[in-house]
Amino acid sequence: MATRKNQAATRSDGDAGRDKVPRTERGRRTLRKLLDASATEFGEKGFHEASVSSITRRAGVALGTFYTYFDSKDALFRALVLDLSDNVRTSARSALSEEMTQLEIEEAALAAFLRFAREHKEIYRIIDEAEFVDPQSYRTHYETIAGRIEDRLARGVEAGVYRDDVGELEAWAIMGMNVFVGLRYVVWGEGDKPAPSAETVAKGVNRLLAKGIAARGA
Repeated sequence: MATRKNQAATRSDGDAGRDKVPRTERGRRTLRKLLDASATEFGEKGFHEASVSSITRRAGVALGTFYTYFDSKDALFRALVLDLSDNVRTSARSALSEEMTQLEIEEAALAAFLRFAREHKEIYRIIDEAEFVDPQSYRTHYETIAGRIEDRLARGVEAGVYRDDVGELEAWAIMGMNVFVGLRYVVWGEGDKPAPSAETVAKGVNRLLAKGIAARGA
């Protein structure tokens, strides 16, 4: 699938340290600290105002240590976008089980994403900035997510749950819907009122997937 090829190209194209993968547990912990600190820094300040020195201070590591893992701030940003994509995938997978129907899988995957986004609201600013800071990472992020949804839809088609013509278009439409309900109900919230739970939002979207919006008999 083209999405996997694009992802592979991004991974191998100097995405920050894939040629500097830590070999020890201590090194992996340091890398994790840098990625977590950069998520906070980029999320708060944006790419251009963020600095390597501030990121290393947040991470509690020496400035020189940064260059053991990354060649530049740009390289770190690319690695962070990939890391966030991986974390979204992991959170979704952890919410799924073999006993679920195809529609239940979509609901659970969305609820997992909304819970992740609620804990990591900076993901929206970082991914949005990627469109201008590193357009290939931005495109790969969404192509990869859409590809995963398309794979799930294909399994639903094979099982007879979805129409035979459901495919890429529907996958991108579902992804767009998921992204924007997350923006509305997770990032923006309800002001001073309690926001609906991730499960409630996911259930509403799932109802739309299952029944559409046309009135009965329309």
